[in-house]
Amino acid sequence: MIHIVIGTKAQLIKMAPIMKLLTDEGIEYNYISTGQHRETIDEILDNFGIKSPDITLYHGKDITSVVQMFFWVIRITWQSLFNRKSTFRDDRNGIVLVHGDTFSTLLGAIMGKFGGLEVGHVESGLRSFNIFHPFPEELTRLLTFRLSDVMFCPGQWAVNNLERYRGTKVDTGLNTLFDSLQHALPAINEIGDLNIPGAAFGLVTLHRFENIKDRDALERILVLVERISKTTRLLFVLHKPTKEKLQRHGLLERLQDNPNIETRPRYDYFRFIRLVLAADFLVSDGGSNQEECYYLGKPVLLLRKATERPEGLGRNCVLSEYKTGTVDEFMENIEKYRSEAPKLNVTPSMKIIDFCRKYA
Repeated sequence: MIHIVIGTKAQLIKMAPIMKLLTDEGIEYNYISTGQHRETIDEILDNFGIKSPDITLYHGKDITSVVQMFFWVIRITWQSLFNRKSTFRDDRNGIVLVHGDTFSTLLGAIMGKFGGLEVGHVESGLRSFNIFHPFPEELTRLLTFRLSDVMFCPGQWAVNNLERYRGTKVDTGLNTLFDSLQHALPAINEIGDLNIPGAAFGLVTLHRFENIKDRDALERILVLVERISKTTRLLFVLHKPTKEKLQRHGLLERLQDNPNIETRPRYDYFRFIRLVLAADFLVSDGGSNQEECYYLGKPVLLLRKATERPEGLGRNCVLSEYKTGTVDEFMENIEKYRSEAPKLNVTPSMKIIDFCRKYA
């Protein structure tokens, strides 16, 4: 049987095309949610028309802090290891699919190993080659590589990064996020009014640990966002952890008092993509946003020290390294970074399903 263990919104968005295709192909799968993120999950399930989790390991609030994460990991690990037979339906010949580089990724891989099943890692082979950037994602990836029997890699470059690791490598050509975007684009025009500005604007979304871990990190990104806002109106989509950290350090009012910055709540995937399409550019620290902008030809400024993905770098994507000069250059040359969307004819999700049919 095919078991899918995911816990965050980003993972669900990228695994949704696989789950939808499994249903369309009449292949049963066991959807296990670690419960790391619960808010807006139902909206994403509705976006893609896929079922709710068969098993949910945690029913509490979203995990947004290191302390919460510590106790959550202990609780979920204990629960899953002692209930592995029921969690995996006493399966002995299946595969556990995990995704990406979160704690849910590593937890799912550990669960699969203890359950005596093979582990398939989707979005495998991504590397920044810097253990501290991003942290702890780079470390999580390395540990997951060690536990994986099958690595589904979004390109030959990712396959090459896994030469030293055992296991079967499958080149899916692109990330499954490409399929997610293909589901979203036809639905864009059916979405209700999002109060999109009539004039040019930039869209900001920041949430990574290295950018919100403490006041200094928050100040660093806030200064850069304020610098950008001097020339362009910004819509700042606030992730829950980002909002909580801004409030804790007394910085949220400073952001909201800026007349050229409008804060917005987080949206479901389809609505967010509509905003991306309407924006002149994106300011983000997310690897998924980097890929989405590459597929759309949209200029994107990454507020990060390093990235594990090559998509769009030097074309439509600029890695800031938090340097004001790089930020200014991006803003002064937006049109230079606007490119045509690449013409791609790949369905990475189907490649994964075709490989996994033998486990069904």
